[in-house]
Amino acid sequence: MRVDVSTETLVARPVAEVAAYLSDPGNAPQWYANIVRVEPLTPPPYAIGSRMTFEARFLGRTLVYTYEITALDPASGLTMTTHEGPFPMTTVYAWSAEGDATRVTLRNHGEPSGFGAVAAPVMSAAVRRANKADLARLRTVLER
Repeated sequence: MRVDVSTETLVARPVAEVAAYLSDPGNAPQWYANIVRVEPLTPPPYAIGSRMTFEARFLGRTLVYTYEITALDPASGLTMTTHEGPFPMTTVYAWSAEGDATRVTLRNHGEPSGFGAVAAPVMSAAVRRANKADLARLRTVLER
């Protein structure tokens, strides 16, 4: 069963600032509660094809996986994909100006395998809760 979760928020900062921050996956531990560290495997600046290792804690497990940037448009968003682990996933950050603020959409989608496939509805709910909390943290970090 597929997991496909999309959440969004409005950040009271100009789109260029939000885009610059979100275009650097190394910032993830500052606003993602479950991301412990990000280690670049290719030197910054990040671009299509850049790879980085993420260490995360999710549903009581430590997960280590490699993301690759598959799309990057400073005007509209960033897409990263991993094919590793029990939950191969694509993460999409999209941003757009909304007046003086920025609309940020965070989407995670993928096809879990093994037990994850059976637990996909529970995983979807957990991802949605985590994403909402993470976007609230993103607002706090960027609106300081």
